[in-house]
Amino acid sequence: MHKLKLRVHPGLKANASCSSFLRTKQNPYSTTVKDISDLKPAYDVVIVGGGHNGLISAAYLQKAGYSVCVLERRNVIGGAAITEEIIPGFKFSRASYVLSLLRPYIINDLKLKEHGLRFHMREPYCSYTPIKETLWSDFPAKSLFLSNNPTLNNAEISKFSVKDAHAYEKYEEQMSKFVKAVVHLLDNRPPNLSNAHGNGSVVQKLKSLIPLWKAAKEIRGDIPEFHEMMTASASKILNRWFESEPLKATLATDALIGTMSGPHTLGTGYVLLHHIMGGIDGKPGAWAYAEGGMGAVSAAIGSSAAQLGASIFSGQEIQEIVYSQEEGKPRATGVITKTGKEIKAKLAVFSNATPEVTFRKLTSVQQAQKIFGEEFMKSVASIDYTSSVTKINGNGKV
Repeated sequence: MHKLKLRVHPGLKANASCSSFLRTKQNPYSTTVKDISDLKPAYDVVIVGGGHNGLISAAYLQKAGYSVCVLERRNVIGGAAITEEIIPGFKFSRASYVLSLLRPYIINDLKLKEHGLRFHMREPYCSYTPIKETLWSDFPAKSLFLSNNPTLNNAEISKFSVKDAHAYEKYEEQMSKFVKAVVHLLDNRPPNLSNAHGNGSVVQKLKSLIPLWKAAKEIRGDIPEFHEMMTASASKILNRWFESEPLKATLATDALIGTMSGPHTLGTGYVLLHHIMGGIDGKPGAWAYAEGGMGAVSAAIGSSAAQLGASIFSGQEIQEIVYSQEEGKPRATGVITKTGKEIKAKLAVFSNATPEVTFRKLTSVQQAQKIFGEEFMKSVASIDYTSSVTKINGNGKV
């Protein structure tokens, strides 16, 4: 029995990868989620939603000395990173399915391995592309494997093109350079040079530019190529580097997965970069399967947050976010649950829900326009949540 991830490139291949299922009756959240009787009337920070981002925020805020309450609508925490029983006796990752883009410093700061995080690397091969039988006569091989091992990659790609095998090494070098540049920006606050009150001294503002300078230093000499990567289509980038269709199609899946786009859509070059931006256990660009499914990742984060003192509650759907006037300005000061219970937030309300839910469902439209402005609300309303993702969980032989 396996869970299949099926990605199809029209006319050429289906790329499938398998992740292990978990057969267990253990409840990984039993020591993390509190009983509703422990819910207090007020906390420093109230977080709407117990997805993995909300749980990470809770852990860091609690670590900083604030009292934090997380209110999750469902009876399981983790949002899209959850493990649930679909087939009796077997549990599966319901949405997200592989681990890579969780920043390494978060794993270290929250001691997630101490809280049960275990994973298995996608090795020796991380991608398998079988070619349709009707196309076998068009290619010198019937499949393409890709790996994190340069020697294995060279042997596999050479089956289709020796030229591409050499080009792939240079392609990975350039992509690695671009990733290093972006990571400087990912792990730091965006620079803020405005003159608004409270935005810091001139020295602080100049210091905020250091990550930008480091990023520019990484890509010096390759700025036109970096600009193309961030704005062009995946097909334009891949056609510039390679000649063999199986390799280009395999790499293009990372530019298209999760998007309503085709390989010729502008901007998909960035998505190509995005999917190698992570890493695991010090291995840049590597992906891994979480032992126990992705719910085990959320369980580790929740356990860390709970140990630090955060209060996490499940089965608590939010009816609305409460706003009050303070010093002439509106501020989120709490939430009201579907059962009518109000929990006050002394300092802030964080929302782990989407902008659509946060600003248009948990806040009345009239009130939201008054607080956030008509232009902001138009931007929220125009967000496109359309997705091409479908997940198939199978029971039986593959």
